[in-house]
Amino acid sequence: MAKTEDLRQKSDDQLAEELTTLKREQFNLRFQAATNQLEAPARIREVRRTIAKIKTLQNERSRSEAAKA
Repeated sequence: MAKTEDLRQKSDDQLAEELTTLKREQFNLRFQAATNQLEAPARIREVRRTIAKIKTLQNERSRSEAAKA
């Protein structure tokens, strides 16, 4: 599970790339769950929360940029 401090150190491009990767993994996990092939059900929760952390960071950064302008 990604720590928030680790995510804060990444650039905007790195966060966007990781978000894309996690969304793809989330889709695959949902697909596995639907076909009863899921081996690690807790991973769905981990991925979902990490996606939320990344989106929160992106939102914070965009708001701070808007406040500066």
